[in-house]
Amino acid sequence: MGNVVPFGTARCAQAQWLPAGKTAAVVLTVDDVHPAGAAEGYDAGGDLGAGALGRLVRLQRRHGNLKATLCVTPDWRLDSLTPDTRLLRHIPLLRRHVHWTRLRAPGQLRIDRHPRFVAYLNGLERCEIVPHGLHHAHVGPAFATEFQEESEAQCLDSIGRSLGLFASAGLRHVRGYIPPAWGAPPGLIAALSRLDFHFLSSARDLDCAVSREAVAAASGLKGVSLIYPQLIGDGTLVHLTCNFQATSPFERAVRILELGGVLHVKAHIFKAGRGHVMGDGLDDLYCNYLDLLFKHLDARFGTALWWAHLSELARRVRAVHGHPGQP
Repeated sequence: MGNVVPFGTARCAQAQWLPAGKTAAVVLTVDDVHPAGAAEGYDAGGDLGAGALGRLVRLQRRHGNLKATLCVTPDWRLDSLTPDTRLLRHIPLLRRHVHWTRLRAPGQLRIDRHPRFVAYLNGLERCEIVPHGLHHAHVGPAFATEFQEESEAQCLDSIGRSLGLFASAGLRHVRGYIPPAWGAPPGLIAALSRLDFHFLSSARDLDCAVSREAVAAASGLKGVSLIYPQLIGDGTLVHLTCNFQATSPFERAVRILELGGVLHVKAHIFKAGRGHVMGDGLDDLYCNYLDLLFKHLDARFGTALWWAHLSELARRVRAVHGHPGQP
């Protein structure tokens, strides 16, 4: 996972990275945003305001301080989200080298071919964009985990192609990265540091008991702080663990905020598609749950909460450690 540089104690973190008058932070990230709409089998943003992105907009209107980081895949290739029945994946020597699920035709969902989708994203208020892989696909059983054992050079190539598609599409974005399925091998961390990315979120742990010393031990990176921002890699990349989703209780959110941490709420833009159901899909039920949660947090903490973008949080953490710049 590369060198991990702890940010510091909870008391030190509160004194340094939080704005004056704030005691804890809330961030929301939404994964798997791409141009597919309901006509393609599930709405991942392609139906714009009439679909899942519209639900997010309405949630933000009900909570005027809520910001969101949208994780956009520049050229989504997965056609099915479950393994198919092809025989090759059962052959020991081949199973790790073939795709376990159907892929869409190259370029079908490439963002520079969907100008209305890009224009809608650029027009969203209180939303920022980060790359979420290039294709969100990989050979072998972990077919949605795009980065597994890739070298730094391979990761540099993938990131460069993603940024190139963002540029050709005219999609505004910040210098952060959230990899598909939380996979962040050393090569990816090194590549992001070399390219002067400012933040990364590549760990999710919804079960670890919340404490100042708690570290993530579930999906993605292991051993990184569960609730505090942390410098990793060469010491310039800010990491933030996902620690809350639709299946998490209110008490977990309150505990994270009482300890002066970052409540990192995760959602996936679609609930179900191609035979797969997301536990944190942004359907009406999850939006209602988040609506109630955010009202509860407002009543409990009031103006002491910092409702932030990941880029804002990373900017302050980096500035504390002498790495200024705009994510």
